[in-house]
Amino acid sequence: MHILHVSAVTNWGGGEYHIENLCSELLTSNPEIKNTVLCVEDSPFKERLSKTKIQYITAPLRIKIDLRYVFKLGKICKKHQISLIHIHDPSALQLTIIADKIYNLPPFVLSKKTSFPIKDRKKTLFKYNYSKIKKILCVSNETKNVAKKAIVDKNKLLTVYHGTNLKTKSTKTPFLIRKKYNIPNHKTIVGHIGNHIKAKHLETFINVVDRIINIEKHTNFIFIQIGTFSERTDALKVKVNQLNLQEHLIFMGYTPQASNFIPQFDIALMTSQSEGLPQFIYESMYHKTPIVSTDVGGISELITHEVNGFLAPIHDADTLTAHLLKLNNSTNLKAQFISKSYKILLAQFTTENMARETVKIYKSVLKDA
Repeated sequence: MHILHVSAVTNWGGGEYHIENLCSELLTSNPEIKNTVLCVEDSPFKERLSKTKIQYITAPLRIKIDLRYVFKLGKICKKHQISLIHIHDPSALQLTIIADKIYNLPPFVLSKKTSFPIKDRKKTLFKYNYSKIKKILCVSNETKNVAKKAIVDKNKLLTVYHGTNLKTKSTKTPFLIRKKYNIPNHKTIVGHIGNHIKAKHLETFINVVDRIINIEKHTNFIFIQIGTFSERTDALKVKVNQLNLQEHLIFMGYTPQASNFIPQFDIALMTSQSEGLPQFIYESMYHKTPIVSTDVGGISELITHEVNGFLAPIHDADTLTAHLLKLNNSTNLKAQFISKSYKILLAQFTTENMARETVKIYKSVLKDA
């Protein structure tokens, strides 16, 4: 069995981390299965893969539909006798369908990693209901439920939680946050990892900082945000300056091995307005950092409110603020959230479980092909 993992993402995010985790796990658990990743040349993902044992091939993608990428995909399938194509993002899906029209490719498995509704447009519905897609692997039950509205054959939809890779964990970082930014030990570090995209809604993150610092007057907090900058970043920085929060909120930008910094956070804060199931939640659970989050996507499938974390409605900075303050003032709550989250993670949400379930699906698809 030779699986081609297709990624057409030009930055680094949770989806690419999933591909790396899956392929790394399969190298150990199922060495008889060969995995090759097709990724965009000169991308952060390519740089990341170059430091692993994962086999990868790059292709140019300068425009949305770059035929050089399409031709490369088709030629790889023929040359390497690919058994099955695992598509990991919407752009990759479109490019793979175009390649199929030219090369008649092997069957597809598609990963649906967000809870964004599939748009009710003819071309979009055609893509997601394409006949070569044999199974759609949803990152959470919520993602599956959202996808049901657009997928004709509901039997194609399966939930496969991504989980975290216990074999690759590290706390090694090039610097310590407290030391680099001169943060006293008595100050609470609240951290977030996520690229500057609409789904993460960092406007809410800033609103929480504003309430804690300017309204509640709790200046014993420092907020750290790690993630790739985008066209949204300038507006976020302007808002920070307008609220005089420059000394209280630090944007670190893209940072390699970002999850290694999580143990340096006292509290993990998610403010997303849309999610599948963010890797940041898994990683915080593993690194024993208590979590406060908006209740979106599949997050409530990992975090039960007031049992192993705090949840709040989207855009609700007031409730998130109250949760942060309550958690920061309770040693017992922190210990409870950390202990319960860690046990849940090890029992259900590891890459070992993810790989096992994914291999079953690969085999069933190829058996029926």
